[in-house]
Amino acid sequence: MENNLIYGIHDRPKFSKLIVFAIQQLLAIIAATIAVPAIVGNGMSASAALFGAGAGTIVYQLFTKFRSPVFLGSSFAFIGSMCAAFAGATSMSLGYLGLIIGAILAGLVYVVIALVIRFVGVDWINKLMPPVVIGPTVALIGLSLAGAAVKDVFSYGPQNSDGAFIMSTNIWLSLICALVTLVVVVLCSTYGKKMTKLIPFIIGILAGYAVALVFTVIGYIAGVDAMKVVDFTPFKNLVADGVTIKTFLSIPDFTFVEAFKGFADFEWSYLATVAVAYIPVAFVVFAEHIADHKNLSTIIDKDLLEDPGLDNTLLGDGVGSMVGAFFGGCPNTTYGESVGCVAITRNASVATITATAIMSILIAFVSPFVAFLDSIPGCVMGGVCITLYGFIAVSGLKMIQKVDLEDNANLFTVSVILICGIGGMSMAIGKVVITSIACALILGIIVNVILHKFKKAE
Repeated sequence: MENNLIYGIHDRPKFSKLIVFAIQQLLAIIAATIAVPAIVGNGMSASAALFGAGAGTIVYQLFTKFRSPVFLGSSFAFIGSMCAAFAGATSMSLGYLGLIIGAILAGLVYVVIALVIRFVGVDWINKLMPPVVIGPTVALIGLSLAGAAVKDVFSYGPQNSDGAFIMSTNIWLSLICALVTLVVVVLCSTYGKKMTKLIPFIIGILAGYAVALVFTVIGYIAGVDAMKVVDFTPFKNLVADGVTIKTFLSIPDFTFVEAFKGFADFEWSYLATVAVAYIPVAFVVFAEHIADHKNLSTIIDKDLLEDPGLDNTLLGDGVGSMVGAFFGGCPNTTYGESVGCVAITRNASVATITATAIMSILIAFVSPFVAFLDSIPGCVMGGVCITLYGFIAVSGLKMIQKVDLEDNANLFTVSVILICGIGGMSMAIGKVVITSIACALILGIIVNVILHKFKKAE
């Protein structure tokens, strides 16, 4: 078993445990996966995105020969690209077609890079992105999500015009639910025995949800709206038209169904608009792909860039992204939440990831379960995200433990990456947005190369 993991890459838990572990992974990635279509809007389906994430992950596992415990979910980096696809479309159907075309173009970038790596190797990447560069970049991935976690914690509370949270009954209830979830997750992960230690997120979410439910019931009995933490609207929608088959099962609104109607409106000028919006972002996500895999490699003590190989992980990510967008409209990417779940639970079983992907596909059709997931209060998920995002940040910092920071070349490289990333240095070139993480990584690489060139010259 690799690196004191409870379950290694090739281990297969018993079926009953496997299902529970898969639910936990699903809960870890669900919020972000369905958030992307919600942000982009234009009628995009959350359940279709969930289906696409599961299908894309299975494609990734096939390309990596089931040797990499990674889950692919909806990519936030492509939100601007997706909005541009709709903005440049002459009809809604053409916009959906643009989502698929854009994902294919972005995926082809991965395919081309993978082919280059297959012939050239990965040594140049290790030289270009040593631990002194990739470590703080991984830390930034976690730190950049800190604001989202805190916002989720207080999601039930009001804000003033400056975005500051106003202390109120809502805020206190939201904070209590988040803290209960956080404490239960931490206690189970640290002091839990057997299964308790392996499913801290499930136990934490259920504990937080139970507290929120108690507050909500009291709110309904006492007629106090401020205490109604749980929103039952998703369940009400199931029976809005009476009890029908859709109350229990429903087919997601797949992207390709609407996209096929857009062929009649297709113009080559629109292809150029989509290409400009998607292709540059693919290079940005490529950097995050490497960071996530290097981080996971450190956690499981196995270099995934060597086995199954960066070329295979890129091919899996690229083609998986195309498949994910075909069904759900959202290009996929490796998920830090999934990596954090592996790190905290010490469960690196690829069988668990595969089971999660299958479950993600199946529940997209199960209306009550999707409604339950939609009803989990943001404050409860915020409590979970504090642990997940924090673990990602600390994993990155652990990667630079052995880096000699007494050496100014290393010290300034890490400094530049952290300050630029935390400071939010992002740039827009036309419709293309280079994220703060990408900017920090690029500057870090440049500084590291320059400083070490001078060091060798001396």
